[in-house]
Amino acid sequence: MTSLRPALLTDHYELTMVNAALKDGTADRHCVFEVFARRLPAGRRYGVVAGTGRLVDALRDFRFDEAEVRFLRDTGVVDDQTAAWLTRYRFTGEIHGYAEGELFFPNSPILTVSGTFAECVLLETLVLSVLNHDCAIAAAAARMVTAARGRTVIEMGARRTHEEAAVAAARASYLAGFAYTSSLAAGQRYGIPTAGTAAHAFTLLHDDEPAAFASQVAALGKNTTLLVDTYDISQGIRNAIAVAGPDLRAIRIDSGDLSVLAQQSRELLDSLGATETKIIVSGDLDEYAIAALAAEPVDMYGAGTAVVTGSGAPTAGLVYKLVEVDGRPVVKRSENKATIGGRKTAVRRHKPTGTAIEEVVVTRGVPEPMNGDRLLQRPYVIGGEPVDGLPTLAESRDHLRHCLISIPWEGLKLSGGDPAIPLTVIPAP
Repeated sequence: MTSLRPALLTDHYELTMVNAALKDGTADRHCVFEVFARRLPAGRRYGVVAGTGRLVDALRDFRFDEAEVRFLRDTGVVDDQTAAWLTRYRFTGEIHGYAEGELFFPNSPILTVSGTFAECVLLETLVLSVLNHDCAIAAAAARMVTAARGRTVIEMGARRTHEEAAVAAARASYLAGFAYTSSLAAGQRYGIPTAGTAAHAFTLLHDDEPAAFASQVAALGKNTTLLVDTYDISQGIRNAIAVAGPDLRAIRIDSGDLSVLAQQSRELLDSLGATETKIIVSGDLDEYAIAALAAEPVDMYGAGTAVVTGSGAPTAGLVYKLVEVDGRPVVKRSENKATIGGRKTAVRRHKPTGTAIEEVVVTRGVPEPMNGDRLLQRPYVIGGEPVDGLPTLAESRDHLRHCLISIPWEGLKLSGGDPAIPLTVIPAP
């Protein structure tokens, strides 16, 4: 499996701008770019910041090697001057942003990239490809975790997306509160706990269902999960307990009316003495399907397609816009796409009880401090180098859990409505 090098994620039009800026002398102007969403996906009340750690890692390798520069020159994408500039390219600017696991809302300045125009504009596609994907997955996964009401959720979507996207989706899902992933690559790369079970193919391989179950138990022990819906579910459960005994860890159901089947399965398991055997359900589950099973005797959920596609919102809708040139605010005035000029600082305001009540964004300044304010931006890269002490994935996961606890309960509803907390932008005087 090959992975695209970060530098070749650069879009053609970014190099067009670098070409022109190098020629007219504007390439070295000091600029500030910001990443934000104009709106949240339909039906969503918050977004989740995810992927910033991946972005910082990718930035370490953002270099143009000789073969890449030759390709760009030979195909006419860049001229000799720009080709020479690319061979020396290193990002030397600064990146500040919201912590991974932080919530965001329309116009939240979740990432700020500053440096020369040329070095910053070249990062646009890299920044947006990472953040739009990971933020979308994390928001969908967080809604599923909320819907699960404390029950375990497993990420099982690797077969429903690009191979590299699958690993990133597993990371974002874990950040959002999923307990496991079926992706071994994600387990190796990010230390995420992995879990899985056999597929229907393993049952069909054997002459009958008991033989398949006996083989799996012999190999993995009773602390495994048997898939019981290849043929008849009730008989599958009987076969599973007959083979493994009443201390089998779990069964999985992957099809049918999960609400009815979960009730019937629990009753049958209990009647067979398997009162501690867990019930795992899977099969195109999204946050709504999980919520619909809240009253049923389900112990774990397996989510695949919905989570790795953002559950109907495969992108977070983030944009990367120039907001300041040489200390001067600049704005885009296009209808429905206007921007707010100037570098921004954001704080989250809270009641004494800890409940978040407002996000305040100030252009070209710092919000007047109040008790309960929490500054939302932190440094990620200074002088082109990642700062020390960046949060671990586990710390970011814990941060999101606290953020979700802090918003008013209405903000956790799956139904459409206003953002979980209001955002106020205070322009520079």
